[in-house]
Amino acid sequence: MVGKVDENWQFATKLLNEGAYFNLDASHPEALPIHLSTAHNVNDLTDLEARYSVSGYCYNRNRNPNRTALNELMTRLEGGEASIACSSGMAAISNTVIACTKAGDHIFSDRTLYGEAIEIFQDILSKYGVETTFADFTDLEDVRSKVQPNTVMLYTETVSNPLIAVPDLAAIAEIAHESNCILVVDNTFMTGALVQPLKLGADIVVNSLTKFANGHSDAVCGAVTGDAGRIREIYKLQVLLGTQADPFSSWLVCRGIRTLDLRVKKQSKNAAALAAALEKCPYVRKVNHPSLASHPQHAIAEAEFGPYYGGMLSFEIDETREKMDLFLRSMNLAHYAMTLGGYRTTLSYPPLSSHENVPEEERLAMGIKNSLTL
Repeated sequence: MVGKVDENWQFATKLLNEGAYFNLDASHPEALPIHLSTAHNVNDLTDLEARYSVSGYCYNRNRNPNRTALNELMTRLEGGEASIACSSGMAAISNTVIACTKAGDHIFSDRTLYGEAIEIFQDILSKYGVETTFADFTDLEDVRSKVQPNTVMLYTETVSNPLIAVPDLAAIAEIAHESNCILVVDNTFMTGALVQPLKLGADIVVNSLTKFANGHSDAVCGAVTGDAGRIREIYKLQVLLGTQADPFSSWLVCRGIRTLDLRVKKQSKNAAALAAALEKCPYVRKVNHPSLASHPQHAIAEAEFGPYYGGMLSFEIDETREKMDLFLRSMNLAHYAMTLGGYRTTLSYPPLSSHENVPEEERLAMGIKNSLTL
């Protein structure tokens, strides 16, 4: 029987087994415990099969209590049926696009994305016979005209990284479904606290929880949310690839999300105020934030998630390296960091961070200039 210590065991053996289990009821703690164990014991094979029958905890790579808690929390946050927590935002993206495509399929993607998402499409999926083409998803007629007979997925971001463009998600979803495609949306910049793309017609939502969701710059994590059937298929691939979130990161992100609604709305107000100030600055050439009336998709943003337009903005200044370095060195409150969404104000330089591996000609064609700061 699990947990019983035999008095005839040697001293060292008793030390290995005594205190290994809770003997009193420890359920319903005020704070969620961290479950680091790689495995959970059973009494016999009948007990094991019973554990399997309820999708209980056996081995960490398959299921873990902290990861389950995060799955449930993300499902609530994004308004879906089910979620999986992943080891990073890129793991969430990779698991989704691999599980939902096969050789001969075509992915139609927005052209301004997080740079490593573009690399997955162009450098990895292409090796396995999955083609990806790109277009400006704010041009609906162009999007509609470029869907191919073998297109199975449309992919975009709620707010694009780093140009802060805002596609009309409901219209994009309609185009996708008319062509029997699914729509996958990366909601990292906004989070489900500000907009739930699933309610606008998206089929799957991916998030880098490293950013605003966790909000403290101390955990790397991601998630995929959608209907139960699709998430089940993505979960099967996750188990095989081993891209699950670890227990401690899952615990940290759960803790962070508890205050997300308060944080992200305050961050949105701060970003709107900063954008308005930067737009008046003579040294700033252009400001990208959906709260501004000058933003090309301001009306769409207002309909999708106003009055909170997100905590991310980008702007253009003099692109000479000397002036760019001087600007960065002059920062005091804000700091350079290759991340975002934490409790401090940070900034980064996309040509040398998120889009460093995108060829310069291709990056400039996207509109990501050497003068852009995020």
